[in-house]
Amino acid sequence: MNHPETESTSILVVDDEASLRNTFRIFLQRAGYESVVAVGSFDDALTAASSRVFDLIITDIVLESYSGIDLLKEFRQRGIICPVVIITGYPHVDTASDAVRLGAFDYLPKPVEKDTLLKTARLAIHQYRLEQEKKKAEQAREQYRRFLETIFKSVSDSIISVDRKLNILKMNQAATRFLSGMQVDTHEGDNLDTVCNNEDLCQLTDKVTQVFKTGTEIIDHRVECHQHGPCKVLSICISPLDDGAGDPTGAVLVFRDMTQKLAQPVQGRTRFHKMIGASAVMQNIYLMIENIGKVDTSVLITGESGTGKELAVHALHRESLRRDKPLVMIDCTAIPENLLESELFGHRKGSFTGADENRGGRILQADSGTLFLDEIGNISMTVQLRLLRFLQEKTFYPVGSDNAIQVDVRVIAATNIDLKEKVKSGDFREDLYFRLRIIDIHLPPLKEREGDVVLLTDHFLHHFAGEIGKSFTGISEQALSLLCQYDWPGNVRELEHVIERACVLCQGNTISTENLPEEIVTDPHQIHTQSPTPPAGQKIEETDRRTSRNTLSEQDQQTSENIIKALRKAGGNKAKAARILKIDRSTLYRKMRELHIDIDIFDF
Repeated sequence: MNHPETESTSILVVDDEASLRNTFRIFLQRAGYESVVAVGSFDDALTAASSRVFDLIITDIVLESYSGIDLLKEFRQRGIICPVVIITGYPHVDTASDAVRLGAFDYLPKPVEKDTLLKTARLAIHQYRLEQEKKKAEQAREQYRRFLETIFKSVSDSIISVDRKLNILKMNQAATRFLSGMQVDTHEGDNLDTVCNNEDLCQLTDKVTQVFKTGTEIIDHRVECHQHGPCKVLSICISPLDDGAGDPTGAVLVFRDMTQKLAQPVQGRTRFHKMIGASAVMQNIYLMIENIGKVDTSVLITGESGTGKELAVHALHRESLRRDKPLVMIDCTAIPENLLESELFGHRKGSFTGADENRGGRILQADSGTLFLDEIGNISMTVQLRLLRFLQEKTFYPVGSDNAIQVDVRVIAATNIDLKEKVKSGDFREDLYFRLRIIDIHLPPLKEREGDVVLLTDHFLHHFAGEIGKSFTGISEQALSLLCQYDWPGNVRELEHVIERACVLCQGNTISTENLPEEIVTDPHQIHTQSPTPPAGQKIEETDRRTSRNTLSEQDQQTSENIIKALRKAGGNKAKAARILKIDRSTLYRKMRELHIDIDIFDF
């Protein structure tokens, strides 16, 4: 039985004596090397080596008017780097020296015995494979290093890495800008003490030393910085750099400005392929997809339902070198568990009941392209094992077949559940989890995408207006305000459905609050800060005025008093109070939330 390594090996034999080259070819083929090409001249050897890739070349030293040394020299000039074994009937020190200098693997004198030939071929091919694997690993490591460097530079948080002596190893651009703004003159190679010259950051060295001693990271250490401008609140995370033996070799410090900032004008892209959003978190996702798309590796996309994971997959595929190849998508929850294995890997006729014909699976359909596995967290342990082997080996066996199929497929998976928890509970393989999540992208919920509700609303409004044949001039300010305040538990998908419903129900040309669902108008997801209940016998107006003087502006105090008077006059009925104030009911709700007016504390 042939070994897979010998079956996949190609060897070129060059000798102008037909009997010798045929003898070598027979020896090699009987040893399991099925792909052996034998040629008899210098020119034929160059033609063969230029038309395909060989793992080993065996050539005689004498080739009519040329020599094996000439052939070896020509191979190296053409960039052919596989091992070359030279056979000679007249060993000579000079020719041996030339062969070694040009990189020949070995130099065998005639007559060449079968065992010697096979042993030399085996060693040459094994060494060549090891060198190729090492080169691929180094290329992959360098590619991954450049990828991490790109992310390191693009992250908006400030990142500083230090060694055990607190010498700064690396700083990203955000850290340089941050320290410059703090008027701290620190560069790579300096000691962390230079950062701690700032009195607000003086405790950093103690915190890093603590991490070195305990080996435990410090998460979200909040520090106030009062120097050089308005007070800033920094969240600092310090994590140990582990050498694998449990002894930290250094630490990474991440600084994040937690200070509440005024809303800034929209900058950057508002659209990226099919994705829509201009918030800071979406800008980072766009940049990450651009970088990851060009790196041909597995990606895990996480996020709540309705956040747009499928759109992120389309964007990744369009940014990759496989953009012109198929994108095959499969929803792992939409296919019964007993059929998912066949759907992915295909099956052979008769392999199970109902398998009436051969069928190629989704993996085969995605060959040279991208395979998207949605809701990956719900697949069975059997499919998990088969999928892990496919990711490791890039080969698979259809159900009912003993013949392996090799494909070139990039795998992207997505889930809305916490795979870490499933790994802990034993419901998901840890090795598959790490294999899928070589790179992960987390899509934030809509409530964390500041300003994107307005953009998405406008997009869906125009989309559904065209679909149902209506013409809309826009959406009222009150309705848009409610949409922006809503918590959106169903994320972008829920917003899409809400706008579709509003477009269908709207009788005019402007979407109003009357076209929105009741849950958005009343907004049960909002958390309201209640005013304290006044002591018995104390008037609500007095408590409200006292609190307002401390926390509200003069204009807000007047607005609060007007609302309280209207509510008392209406007996607590907010609809009547809105009519008394001559404002929309949604505006009244919003103002009551902003001014912390709680109707439950009124005594009507």
